[in-house]
Amino acid sequence: MKRLFGSWIFILVMLAVDFYVFQSLRLVTNGLPPKSRLLIHGIYWSFSVAAVLLFIFIPLVGFESIPKFIRTYVFAIVVGLFIAKIVASVFFLVDDLRRVLQWGGNKAVDLANGRGIQSGDGIPRSIFLSWLGIGVGSGLFGTLLYGFGNKYKYKVERRKVTFSNLPESFKGLKIIHISDIHSGSLDDKKAVEKGVQKIMELKPDLVFFTGDLVNNVATEMDPLVEIFSGIKAPLGVYSILGNHDYGDYFQWPSKEAKVQNLDKLKSIHAQMGWKLLLNENVSIKKGGASIGLIGVENWGAKANFSRYGDLKKAYAGAEHHSFRILLSHDPSHWDAEVCKEHVDIDLTLSGHTHGMQFGVEIPGFRWSPVQYVYKQWSGLYDNGNQKLYVNRGFGFLGYPGRVGMLPEITLLELA
Repeated sequence: MKRLFGSWIFILVMLAVDFYVFQSLRLVTNGLPPKSRLLIHGIYWSFSVAAVLLFIFIPLVGFESIPKFIRTYVFAIVVGLFIAKIVASVFFLVDDLRRVLQWGGNKAVDLANGRGIQSGDGIPRSIFLSWLGIGVGSGLFGTLLYGFGNKYKYKVERRKVTFSNLPESFKGLKIIHISDIHSGSLDDKKAVEKGVQKIMELKPDLVFFTGDLVNNVATEMDPLVEIFSGIKAPLGVYSILGNHDYGDYFQWPSKEAKVQNLDKLKSIHAQMGWKLLLNENVSIKKGGASIGLIGVENWGAKANFSRYGDLKKAYAGAEHHSFRILLSHDPSHWDAEVCKEHVDIDLTLSGHTHGMQFGVEIPGFRWSPVQYVYKQWSGLYDNGNQKLYVNRGFGFLGYPGRVGMLPEITLLELA
């Protein structure tokens, strides 16, 4: 019932935004021939009505029962169009605020001159701001459509990280770090296979996966197990669970079904030859020396994210190592617990944020909306002698594309 009520509230908001944006659209098309104006207005309202019907349809049939293509692309287009209208509305709102202030100023002058409130025409909308708002909104929508083609353009990020306490035999060690595969979203096996090939061409000594193998259910991996089984490394492939792996965002028929799903997912890690670390640690040995690898289950400092992780339990037994690496899905764990209670954990690897799959990254500047939620959201961070690397994710979730934040394969070289 609450979900249905929420859907109707969202529909009403959509309609309100549609009518608001239409006022500026009507202004900028006012000089066009009647037939052209009618065509543009008709196209605008056709998309708007279709979006409303889609959101009416979803609660009636259930999201999971909708064909995957509609869920993935049509839904993304509708939401993207709505976001573009919201952004455009910011410019229209600025214009309306200008009109109100100008109108108020005029009335104040009338009163000061003893003329009282004079009747007259209102302040007209600014054609410039209307065009600017429509242009920015259209540009954003076009960018989101363009991003559909980037979701399999895997980018290798290379980082050399130096530690004074790293055993000599581990210097030069090559680690591949991937995260957030989200297999339920992947719809191009050949493209995924090329991504795995790119990983193996880097000839890693170790491979770490930091969670979210699936969106919700273990069966999402069935078509991809063979492909990801191709990820190998001389010192092993190690993995942990992310918040999506527990099935918390899926309506299960029973508690037993949810438990069975998680058990199946764990068995898939083993089937692929990945060592799944569940609040535990192992020793990685090389050249007569060893380092500690700690794997913790999902632990998020942000509200609404699960805390299955137990870092104290995972750490126990790793005290004797001179160098320690932690795999923890959610980067908010680093500030909240790792840096406060375990300052001897040298390197933490995380994922989770995806870089929001949208942003800008150029030399000397990078930005993504996710930075307003997560302090550490992409790349390498330092806190004293401790380091954190946040991977942008191998797959995608929700929006079936990437803009500025390409899917990432991280190559870390220890020094």
